[in-house]
Amino acid sequence: MTIGGQPLATDAIDGPTEPEPSSADAPPTSRGWRARTVAAWVVTVLAALLVWFALVAPDRLDRLGPGAFVRIPIEGLVIVALSVILPRRARRILAIVVGLTLGLLTVAKILNMGFFAELDRPFDPVTDWSFFGPAAGVLRDSVGQTWTVVAVILAVVLVIALLVLVPLSVLRLTGLTARHRAASARTVGALGLVWILCAVLGVKVVSGLPIASTSAAGLAYDQVREVRSGLQDQQVFAGTLAAHDPLRGTPSADLLTGLRGKDVVVAFVESYGRIAVQGSAFSPQVDAVLNSGTKSLRAAGFSSRSAFLTSPTFGGISWLAHSTLQSGLWIDDQGRYNQLVASDRFTLSDAFKRAGWRTVADVPSNEGDWAQGTSFYNYDKLYNGSNVGYVGPKFSYAAMPDQYILAAFQRMELAKPNHPPVMAEIDLVSSHTPWAPLPRMVDWNKVGDGSIFDGMPAQGQSAHAVWRDSNKVRAAYGQSIQYSLTALISFVQTFHDNNLVLVLLGDHQPATIVSGSGGNHDVPITIIAHDPNVLDRISSWGWQDGMLPSPQAPVWRMDAFRDRFLTAFGPHPPTVSPVAPLNTSSAPR
Repeated sequence: MTIGGQPLATDAIDGPTEPEPSSADAPPTSRGWRARTVAAWVVTVLAALLVWFALVAPDRLDRLGPGAFVRIPIEGLVIVALSVILPRRARRILAIVVGLTLGLLTVAKILNMGFFAELDRPFDPVTDWSFFGPAAGVLRDSVGQTWTVVAVILAVVLVIALLVLVPLSVLRLTGLTARHRAASARTVGALGLVWILCAVLGVKVVSGLPIASTSAAGLAYDQVREVRSGLQDQQVFAGTLAAHDPLRGTPSADLLTGLRGKDVVVAFVESYGRIAVQGSAFSPQVDAVLNSGTKSLRAAGFSSRSAFLTSPTFGGISWLAHSTLQSGLWIDDQGRYNQLVASDRFTLSDAFKRAGWRTVADVPSNEGDWAQGTSFYNYDKLYNGSNVGYVGPKFSYAAMPDQYILAAFQRMELAKPNHPPVMAEIDLVSSHTPWAPLPRMVDWNKVGDGSIFDGMPAQGQSAHAVWRDSNKVRAAYGQSIQYSLTALISFVQTFHDNNLVLVLLGDHQPATIVSGSGGNHDVPITIIAHDPNVLDRISSWGWQDGMLPSPQAPVWRMDAFRDRFLTAFGPHPPTVSPVAPLNTSSAPR
């Protein structure tokens, strides 16, 4: 075929063909002809490998090994069978449609790999698109603007390449099978029988995956199901938001009577999960900090009680945990979060504000305005990375050390003479991935504007050096948790506010590189107070004494906290727990 007088090389798509007769000055055995033939077969082999990857590759990095590809994809057998029997035009249409579908599924597999590695769950095609902006921000803060731009460009190029190359590869391979119909039919028949036998007998490869693969079809089904269930959940949750909230109508005089005159701080320690205190190589060191802190705080007149909460998120997306604790609703995806912050749900910060507290949010990871802080949480004051006076260095993702965050909060809020009682949510960030470099504790009187921390990032381990070795990553995580907890304990001791009530908890478990896959979502929680009446109010909860909860400590879902907290510190605290502790490590919608 020619177009515009030029020959159209259809074999570039349909695969290598038998050579046509050539002139005497270009015999079939010439070097140029052999080179073109070899190149055509190389392209065909690469196309087959790409399609094979799209068909059988798992969507989790921990399953991505040689055994994952020693399988028979039923989808591939069907494609070959159809390419043998269909006419040329229908075959090409089929190849393009199937190729685009496989390209999209390959993108979905890659996304799942990333989400499983970080969040221990698959990508949600309904709500997770909004996470790419924050993820790029975390990457920028961790590795710099230049490498972030490079990574984003490479990701876009990869997606485009898959959506172009996979269809072209399917088109090439179906053309090849159509030209060898008899051999293709025999091969499909033989492999089909093997597939049936393996499916019936449940034969698996070494990695545990079935040889009779339905990977692509299964992923396509899962994606459609996720979209449908996500849309349905939005409708269900809208009904939940519209339902009557009995706590919303509580008179101001009856709210938080057991905490009147207290400064109440809810401090989220980033990535502070159960793995930090139990079952890991670094947990003994973290436990030592907690046990030592319990003793030193007790000597200063402070008592503490601890348990576990089950977080709605894992490995990241901290705002889901924050909103769950505040709202008393299970916020486990971005869709629910968006619906929540557009509502007038009664939150803990609302309760404190209505009862007469000055309400504050201290979120140093924010660089600019946070609309939901005023429109939904109704905070009186928002602190972020730009308005707390810090001039020191960044520590990878962390814009400033936790010690500075606490020192600045003390200076700007708690140290003011005759200040009204303050309720604050403080989101600490020194234990945020990549967990290196870390700051060191300094004398609180020398914190100043943060310039005392100059030079510390260069003196510590770089994130690049740590992330070369998974063991170093886990060790760095443990050290970061020790630092954050030490800063909080030292803060309570140093400033010794007898009216302080500190609620210290984690937002989620760290990523799977630390926690492992399939782990629970539990995070420690501790309430510290100097006034014994505060902890008397929660005696019915059954929480354990001290800052270190044992494996037998109560486990509640995080959305249970709002109601129990407001009930315990209301005008008539219960003598028994209003709801039995929920001992579970996972919490469905």
